[in-house]
Amino acid sequence: MVVDESGYWRMDDKVPLVIPEVNPDAAAQHHGIISSPNCSTTQMVVAIKPLHDAARVRRVIVSTYQATSGLGVSGSAELIESSKRHLANEPFQPIAFAHSIAFNLIPQIGSPKHLGYTSEEMKMVHETRKIMGDDSIQICPTCVRVPVSNCHSESILVETERKLSVTEARELFSAFPGIVVVDDLGSKAYPMPSTCDGRDEVFVGRIREDLSSQNGIAFWCVSDNLRKGAATNAVQIAELLATRQPAAAR
Repeated sequence: MVVDESGYWRMDDKVPLVIPEVNPDAAAQHHGIISSPNCSTTQMVVAIKPLHDAARVRRVIVSTYQATSGLGVSGSAELIESSKRHLANEPFQPIAFAHSIAFNLIPQIGSPKHLGYTSEEMKMVHETRKIMGDDSIQICPTCVRVPVSNCHSESILVETERKLSVTEARELFSAFPGIVVVDDLGSKAYPMPSTCDGRDEVFVGRIREDLSSQNGIAFWCVSDNLRKGAATNAVQIAELLATRQPAAAR
């Protein structure tokens, strides 16, 4: 039994793409391989799942603010080195990224794909539909690399079939496994990479009604991309399998 973290198997029809809080039953359909989703997809799908269960998500507009650790050790190292050079007013030639990431934003993650979207953005489209089991969900993603060492952040706007109030959405988030709500604008309390680093949960805040859509809920979402976005989700899949396997098989 293999839990695969690469992108190779994710869209294979014979391989389940699993987030244990969202679609645990899909794991039972494996033929020796279970795939774990892309990090940016994982936290978004965990966050929208309770809204979908209650009011059916029809459309998602998401902008990601993705940490340099998403590229691996080389990305994190380049953030540090390029920042040092920038502050010292010294030239720097980027290697890991196409442009210097120091004090900068790079609005491209991955290669060019369908209609000007990048591979990272299209992962969010295709993987979300597969995990949710609903190809009718419309998704418009923009993925941006930011000078943050760890934890991806996402600004998410969800349109649902049935209108959700902020109070109901907050209750749905709070009751869902794996989500922590930090949402008190008056007290300046909301999820941030600096406070979510090293945590396994998906954090949600800035919950508010969409001013431009009758059935829209907007919120801010942060999660540790190395943990829930990768390693933790894989471990949770293994734990899920262990609890469901007959004792003789173990």
